[in-house]
Amino acid sequence: MKTDKRLIGVGLLTAISASLCCITPVLALITGTSGVASTFSWIAPFRPYLIGMTILVLGFGWYQKLKAPEISDCECETDETPHFFQSKSFLGIITATAIMMLAFPYFSNNFYGNTEKAISEINKSDLQSTLFRVSGMTCISCEEHIYHSVNKLNGIVNTQVLYENKMVIIEFDKTKTKTNVNEIEKAINATGYKVIDNKENE
Repeated sequence: MKTDKRLIGVGLLTAISASLCCITPVLALITGTSGVASTFSWIAPFRPYLIGMTILVLGFGWYQKLKAPEISDCECETDETPHFFQSKSFLGIITATAIMMLAFPYFSNNFYGNTEKAISEINKSDLQSTLFRVSGMTCISCEEHIYHSVNKLNGIVNTQVLYENKMVIIEFDKTKTKTNVNEIEKAINATGYKVIDNKENE
């Protein structure tokens, strides 16, 4: 039925839309276009509604598939089998895909390489902790993207990214041979998210 196809299409589309702001940072990393990572951050406020719509649409689709068939007065037999795109199997595939898309932010870190570095002895007087206010972050995937980018720099000791608070706290070796606040800010901005301001963290 055309209605079934439309419902399935809407369910998958809303699931993709709900996850677009979280998938983009990973795609940007893979394709080497980090600057577009925050392109779909404007979708984030609508994410709960898109998730709700996905659940409602797919739930209704399953209700249609599983409800008891109407009893017909006609006693004639029918051998007609539904097309694959109208089958429970196809709806199951779409539902599984939608669930994966909606859960993407929680396993997106698996797409980022390990950037942990062995930290040698550092003089405490050479350590500086700076708090960066960053706009454009909407989910865990954004956190991972910034974490991955900043940790490529020399002298990074500790990185804490908090998307809910729109902040990044970096502890680093401030000696001239390592890094500085400007280099860290450039690394964050290169991801597509924007540093609004920074201050030394106490």
